[in-house]
Formats: sequence, structure tokens, C-alpha cells
Amino acid sequence: MTARTVRGAAGAALATALITGVTACANPSGPARPADSAVVGIATEPQTLSPLLGYGKDGNSKIFDGLLTHDADMKLRPALAEALPEVSADGRTYTYRLRQGVKFSDGEPFTAADVEFTYRTILDPATNNASKTELDAIESVTAQGPDRVVFTLKYPYAPFAERTVLPIAPQHVAGKQDVNGGGFGTRPVGTGPYVLTGWSKGEKISFRANPSYWGGEPAVKKFTMAVIKDDDVRATRLRSGELDAAVLPPNLAEGFAGDRTRRTFAAKTFDYRNVTLPTQHPVTGDPAVRQALDVAVDRATMVDKLLDGAGKAAYGPVPTDSPWFTPGTERAYDLGRAKRILDDAGWKPGEDGVRVKDGVRASFPLWYTTGDKIRQDHALAFASDARKAGVEVTTEAGTWEVIEPRMKTDAVLAGGGSPADPDFDQYLLLTSSLAGDGFNNMARYDNPVVDRALTDARRSGDPAVRKAAYDTVQRELVKNPGYVFLTHIDHLYVVNDRWDGPGTQVEPHDHGLGSGPWWNVEHWKPKQK
Repeated sequence: MTARTVRGAAGAALATALITGVTACANPSGPARPADSAVVGIATEPQTLSPLLGYGKDGNSKIFDGLLTHDADMKLRPALAEALPEVSADGRTYTYRLRQGVKFSDGEPFTAADVEFTYRTILDPATNNASKTELDAIESVTAQGPDRVVFTLKYPYAPFAERTVLPIAPQHVAGKQDVNGGGFGTRPVGTGPYVLTGWSKGEKISFRANPSYWGGEPAVKKFTMAVIKDDDVRATRLRSGELDAAVLPPNLAEGFAGDRTRRTFAAKTFDYRNVTLPTQHPVTGDPAVRQALDVAVDRATMVDKLLDGAGKAAYGPVPTDSPWFTPGTERAYDLGRAKRILDDAGWKPGEDGVRVKDGVRASFPLWYTTGDKIRQDHALAFASDARKAGVEVTTEAGTWEVIEPRMKTDAVLAGGGSPADPDFDQYLLLTSSLAGDGFNNMARYDNPVVDRALTDARRSGDPAVRKAAYDTVQRELVKNPGYVFLTHIDHLYVVNDRWDGPGTQVEPHDHGLGSGPWWNVEHWKPKQK
């Protein structure tokens, strides 16, 4: 959740200038875009392009490769490693043998030393990587010759191989710079299918095909990600022909349903929208208020009306169709029960219908990011449902720069989700040790039972133990919610039908950059006429 947004007219003006400048492509009545060039519209951009600081940690980074990668079915397959790792019987040693003859885009060879350098640097306490706790299981990483790397873990960590999709940085470049402030984050060098040619922050990220890519030079020679944060502007530019593809909310994607020159892709996701309920606010800090709001929201109507059916009700970070979901933790819409919970806790309706307890009005602000229609719609629907229970929620729009300093006490319409393993999302979302750590545990949720279960789950290699632990987490969220989960959202993309190859994976929350139908753009081919 590192997106940075812009407001209304300014966003539209920026997007107009961007698309006019980034590409010679024209609208349908003008000259066609070159057959080997693609421009896609995304809503967010990274803060850095350095994997040492968190870029591309879930794969699909384009500039870089990991030891492993995911295929279309989210199964692990080799990338910089020549095969899947050899795992010791106790689950604590992972050995990777590396692909031969791979070079970085500057011509220097890739070796095991680069792998060791990347992981050691991320784990260094001096490195400002907010995701380093995801590698907590690593005790050591050692290069054994140029083509062999051995990871030793502190404990058996079942999903460790999933962590090795993390991009590898070149020691000969990044190792000579300040990891936190050096130029590598804006001028990266990698082994991936594309080479960065330019990055105008807030506007566009441009790439060219890497002719020496070990997987073969891509057919799409020039690839541009246009950063257009306003949904309406992105749809307008797609319709004008200035984009080949774009991520869109359901109501805007529907407008292209009858367009025979474009295809719409719906990607199933683990992406959820939730409302953070900060424990340090006098209203949302009351467990009774959190319990009441959790059953006062009409999730089914949100899916039908806000998402046009492109999603499902969310009761926690795990989708209901996941094998990790705990049956029986669904929460039915029950306004009567919500009112009874508040009554019993001493929150009594005032003259204006807003409840009061000990002189405190049941009122709090809810922030959402400017230009994000899905979050805006969810925030307004949540506020409407809460008001029926006697809780006043005032919705506010702003950029993350405005929102982040307020997260300690103000509610936020937030999001998250990772399909790879439940540990990847739940630990960062719920463990009390990360309360208030940037965008980790934004609600500052503190539940010792959940803390123990999360630790048990990540330290066990036994699937049954892990399932039982995550069952405990989900049941605790029913009794003591720190968030109100609203919906899981299918991601919708509209793509110009001049390409063979676009398709989708099961996607995480952070979509549009490494996800989307362009997750495999290096394999796209122009359609033969």
C-alpha cells in the first residue's frame, strides 16, 4: 500500500500530458502504434525499483529475476535457478543450483555471490526494507562456488521456496552504493526480460527489451507503464486509443463490454478491502464498537452494487473459496444484533441518533485515497451502514502523504492480500510486534492469541498444524476484530485485442504493476493479420 495519489483536475491534466508525451500512438483515427510497442495504464507505482528495498518481492518485476518464478497457475518453476530447490529432511536447508550463462543487462555474469549479497543486504538491520520480516526464517545464506547457493533456516518454514521469487540484485553495482539512498533504486541493473530506459515519477515507467535475456528477447520491444491514478482518466485514455490496456474498476470496465477490438480479463484475487479500526481511538478502540460494525455492514450488497458482482464478501484476509478459509467464520448482516451489542456496551442513541457513551460521541473519520473509486464507494457504503447502527463515520479523501500520519487514530479504507501463503499477508497485518510499523498492522491490533497462532503457523512445516493455527486466527477475528473486512475484489483489465499471450494469474492486492495481463508481457506476440 505504497500508492501515492493526485486530485481531480490535477490528475487529469497530468495524465493528459503524460499520454501525449510518452507515446507516438494515436487515437483510432490516427496512425497505429508500432506492432512491437505496448503502453498500459496502471494506477500506482513503486517508491523504488531496488529489490533490496522491497521492489518486486512477489515476482514479475520485469527488470529482474528471482531464483524461482510463478507460472499462470501460480505454481513455482525455475528462473535463475536451474531447478526447484533441494530441501533437507528436517526442512531447514534449501539448496539451489543456478542457471549457467546468465548475464546482467550490463554484460556482467550472474553468480551465486549476487544471491548471497541480495539476501544478506535485505536482512541487514541498516537496510530500510519494510518487508524484511518476511525473511525472518533465514539463519544464513551462503554461496558455494559460482553456481550453488545454500539457505539455512532457523526453523522449518513451509512456504520458504515462495520467498525465493525475490529479485536478485548485482553485487558489482548495488554493492558499491548506499543501499538506502544510492542511485540503484532509480537506475537498476538486472537479469530480467526488460531494461529500464526512463522513470518519470508520477507519470511513466519505460522499458526496452533485453536482447541478451536468457529466456529469449521479447517480441514487445518497447513497453511503457503509464501511471494514471484517476480511474476515469485511465478509462478515457484507453477508449481514445492512447493505451493498449488498463486496469479499471467494474463500472468502467463494463463500458467496454461491447467493444470487439478489446478483451476484458477478470483475475481472481486475494485482494481485499477493509476498514482499519485503530485501537488507540476512543470509539474504534472499544471492542464492542468493532464487533457491532463487523455485523452492521451489508457485504452482499457491496459485492452486488459496488463491484457489479466481480468479487465476493470478505470476512478476513482469506477468501471464502481458499482451502485456508475457516468455515463458520462468516458474519451475516445483522443490524439488530449490531444495535444490541452497542446498547449492552453502554453506547446509547443521542438526540440526533448518534450514540454516546461517557460523553463520547460514536463518531470517527474514515480516509480513502483520492481518485480510487472502489475505495471511495466502499467508504461511503460502510459509513451508510454504520450510521444505521448509530455510529457516525465521516469520509475524507486524501493522498497517502496526508493519510499516513493520521493512521494511528483515524480509520482508513485499506487493502491487502497475498495468494502465495497465508503467512505472507496475515503476519504483517495482525502481529502486535509490527503495530504502527508503516503500513503493517495499521490498526495496531494486539491479540496475544493471534500472535501465538501466527508464530506457530510460520514455524511449523506440518500442514495440519498450520491449518489449525490459521483457523485460530480467523476465529479470533470474529470475537475481537481489529478490522472490518468488506469484499474480496476481482481485478478487471481491458486489453487491445492485437496481441496473443495476455492472460492472468491469481493476483495479490498490489496489482497493475507486476500483475495484470502484462505479467507475462515478455511472451506476448503481435497477432498475425
